[in-house]
Amino acid sequence: MDAPHAAGGPDLAAPGKVALEVSPLPGRSGIRARGEISVLTRTSWEQALTQLARQHTGVSYVELSDVAFVDVAGVTALAVTAMNLLDGRVVVENPPPQLPRVLEMFWPGLDRIEVAL
Repeated sequence: MDAPHAAGGPDLAAPGKVALEVSPLPGRSGIRARGEISVLTRTSWEQALTQLARQHTGVSYVELSDVAFVDVAGVTALAVTAMNLLDGRVVVENPPPQLPRVLEMFWPGLDRIEVAL
């Protein structure tokens, strides 16, 4: 995860296609995502979360201000990643509005994820 990458290969960057770009956060442990998190970009999202978990040390950040949409399966992948961490938490910054609602609906009280709006 040293450089940004498009989910699903170069054809998703074509006009009218959904794309997800994930890159490391400069200066702190975490990732920044841009685009949409859906069935079309799920593999890249899950790979980015796996890498995040491998590099996790106490607090990891997930910056989502440039994510237009995240589906329930994308939120699930995030929640499962956080629950599988040995310690610490994941701070989700500026998520799309559906993410905190889905977290509260399916994982109320999950203390491994902090949502910062």
